[in-house]
Amino acid sequence: MQHSPDDIAFLFDVDNTLLDNDRVLADLRTHLEAEFGSTEADRYWAALESLRGELGYVDYLGALQRYRAESSRRGMNDPRLLLMSTFLIDYPFADRLYPYALAAVQKLRTHGPTVIVSDGDVVFQPRKVQRSGLWDAMEGRVLIYVHKEEMLDAIEQAHPARHYVMVDDKLRILTAMKAGWGDRLTTVFVRQGHYALDTEALAGFPPADITIERIGDLIHLPWPTASNH
Repeated sequence: MQHSPDDIAFLFDVDNTLLDNDRVLADLRTHLEAEFGSTEADRYWAALESLRGELGYVDYLGALQRYRAESSRRGMNDPRLLLMSTFLIDYPFADRLYPYALAAVQKLRTHGPTVIVSDGDVVFQPRKVQRSGLWDAMEGRVLIYVHKEEMLDAIEQAHPARHYVMVDDKLRILTAMKAGWGDRLTTVFVRQGHYALDTEALAGFPPADITIERIGDLIHLPWPTASNH
């Protein structure tokens, strides 16, 4: 049974917002090069980028399947390929949370419910959220979509609120969600990760309602309730 709307709900992206995904990718790249050499690492990366273009999100395990199929066609049947998935599934994601990320979540939770709203696949992304400790920090409030900016109705149905705050490292996403929710949404742009620092990509979008340099800055911001909007 759906409860009455909260005054305010805080929605969080995961990659490069709460968790330093650029470092995860760097570690994966280092691992691939150490195990298979730079040429094979490049092949996996090409499969990853190709699949991202098709799906609209990063699918590490799907790219691994594609890389394996391509490797088999080249006559490469290295059994170590089977261990690449283990590196991803067992990766210590909790070690890659940004400083004060959990503290920021706990602080905002005193004002309203906190919810993960992330893009990603249905296997690896939930695993990442769980192993990082974010699943427990959000008390199980986790939503994962292909394109979250297109799922505003679903978000609102799952977690009804009079006002929302969306925290994300991508201005494109924030702009799209603002277009849908209008004044019911406060957008918070976190300048972390390569997307947030790509000045050319950012030039095509208006600034967010709030811009912060790091996720821990959320702790020091005054958070009004929906009645102030």
